[in-house]
Amino acid sequence: MTSFLRSDRSRPVAIWLFAVAFLVLCMVLVGGATRLTGSGLSITEWKPISGVIPPLSQKAWLAEFANYQRIPQYQFVNRGMSLAAFKGIYWWEWTHRLLGRLLGVVFFVPFVVFLALRRLPTRLIWRCVVLFLLGGLQGLVGWWMVASGLEGRVTVAPERLATHLGLALILYVALIWTACEAWEGAPRPSYQPRWALAALGLAVLVYVQSLLGALVAGNQAGLIYNDWPLMAGQVFPRAYIDGGLFHSLLHSQAAVQFNHRLVAYILFASALGLAIAAFRAPALARQTRRLFVVLAGLVTLQAGLGIATLMAHAPLSLSAMHQAGAAVVLACATALAWRSQRA
Repeated sequence: MTSFLRSDRSRPVAIWLFAVAFLVLCMVLVGGATRLTGSGLSITEWKPISGVIPPLSQKAWLAEFANYQRIPQYQFVNRGMSLAAFKGIYWWEWTHRLLGRLLGVVFFVPFVVFLALRRLPTRLIWRCVVLFLLGGLQGLVGWWMVASGLEGRVTVAPERLATHLGLALILYVALIWTACEAWEGAPRPSYQPRWALAALGLAVLVYVQSLLGALVAGNQAGLIYNDWPLMAGQVFPRAYIDGGLFHSLLHSQAAVQFNHRLVAYILFASALGLAIAAFRAPALARQTRRLFVVLAGLVTLQAGLGIATLMAHAPLSLSAMHQAGAAVVLACATALAWRSQRA
């Protein structure tokens, strides 16, 4: 095997990073289910180490339940909840946090092993360090988000939810990109900048749309304006401005849903137009052309799923599928942006 100092790729490293990216995807999906089931505030303390052990006795369960009964969500939304019902929401949040801890172990241990065996390409070492730090930061941001719902609110702050999801997706994208780099090796400086820029723009647009989706979820904006293509019979909702422009962009149900719709239209038109143009560009690499077409197809399916979810008043099953679809679209957009940087 090529020596550690000269090798620019490693398939085992790539597989490991793809596996970590899959775990991040699982975290995002479980996190979405946690939000949809109203479970995110069921654990009111942040215990990074000891929190891995759930309540093991009736006394411990009653203590956890007592902590939950002190926060506004219980007092104003779930008053009278039984202990059995509390256990149901507790396990969702506990599983989400357990996945976060597992993610740290699955990343750190192989990283150290690959370093010790001199199997990690030198050019990827600093990237892996940054990825590990991003994972640690994500844990802090997660608690910062939860803390916003423990006093004065019955849910977490929408902007903190969007920040938490946004950082998770940055980690997800960075893992996929780095895994591709480990699989293929260092890029050759031979690509078409126009197509590379277009692919990168699509990836950024998908990411922005995902954040807007988080604001819709955080404000429960999918429960209103359930007609389409209009919003309560209007092209532009009259309730868009609610307490100032900046506040509206983050907290107005009408504004966040309208913005999510608008960017969806832009993304759909952009993906479809670029797919058609790429299909007609014989000079473009075959894999890149195919990825443009696949991405357009995924965006179309995701748009249809989003409309169905909205018109059905955002049921749990469709909402979870829509969030999963967003992650798949982002993965494809990332692969396209990465591939377009190469010959």
